[in-house]
Amino acid sequence: MTTAKPDAGIVAVLEHAQAVGLLGRGAVSGHIDHARALIEAIPPTASRFVDLGSGGGVPGLIVAIDRPTLTGMLLDGSTRRGAFLRAAVEDLALAGRVDVVVERAETVGRSPQWRAWADVVLARSFGPPAVVAECAAPLLRVGGTLIVSDPPSDVVRSERWPANALRELGLVPVHHHGGPPAYSVLEQVGACPARFPRRVGVPTKRPLF
Repeated sequence: MTTAKPDAGIVAVLEHAQAVGLLGRGAVSGHIDHARALIEAIPPTASRFVDLGSGGGVPGLIVAIDRPTLTGMLLDGSTRRGAFLRAAVEDLALAGRVDVVVERAETVGRSPQWRAWADVVLARSFGPPAVVAECAAPLLRVGGTLIVSDPPSDVVRSERWPANALRELGLVPVHHHGGPPAYSVLEQVGACPARFPRRVGVPTKRPLF
């Protein structure tokens, strides 16, 4: 894992995120280390990423800082979180390379501008696996990578990320890192069918698996 000392600017931004309730408890350095573990799974050829449910900016802001060749989108459905993220992008001099989109993921996944746009989608605390998969797959190009933070648990990974159900979205699980931190890597091996994502809220109410 990358062990470089985090820049004071991102530390200040994330401390502010904690102070206003947009980032969980624990040392900011721990949140940064967690993000950097996920970053190591990003293919070196990637050029575009989406942080799904960016919230307080983890891992998206750290991805943008540590991988300056990447163009990114921080996606969140909350106006309040979106305002914070836009200010953070300005403060960290990421404007022009990182967009903040305040919209539901189901809506963005149907947008011609963003559908199949990303080489990488990252998700941390966005939702259950079925919701993450259905919201991420439409954003990924064929050959793209989904990197999802997994909770530390004894759940069998084939149950958490069932191959047969994921195939309906064009996704295939390819790797699990036991951690800490734990995360799973999936590949978009085929185009996500046009019927996905379903309407706003449906992936949560009627999950595919």
